[in-house]
Amino acid sequence: MHSRRQIQLTFNQNRPHEHADGSTDLVVQEARPALQAPPLYKVLMLNDDYTPMDFVVEVLELFFGMNREAATKVMLTVHTEGKAVCGLFTRDIAETKAMQVNQYAKESQHPLLCEIEKDG
Repeated sequence: MHSRRQIQLTFNQNRPHEHADGSTDLVVQEARPALQAPPLYKVLMLNDDYTPMDFVVEVLELFFGMNREAATKVMLTVHTEGKAVCGLFTRDIAETKAMQVNQYAKESQHPLLCEIEKDG
């Protein structure tokens, strides 16, 4: 019976059939907006000649949740290549993490810096 009503609407869209209770056969479908994933940003750690390697590993563990092995690999990449990606985040989170690292390094009297860059 449901399919008959839909067929009826196809032929009579201007005047839908009205039932005794006042309802009609008119079917309304909500339009859903097309959602897109937010753009991601890389948090980059920059190399300097003064920050101890142990401090860099500590920062990576503390602010980016890395285990010792992963933190050490990223630290060595920073040391040998001049910079490395610490993680991919939405813009607000990336900005916050970079700011936290920069502030923590400054409080610890190290010149370590992080910056963000749009991915892709």
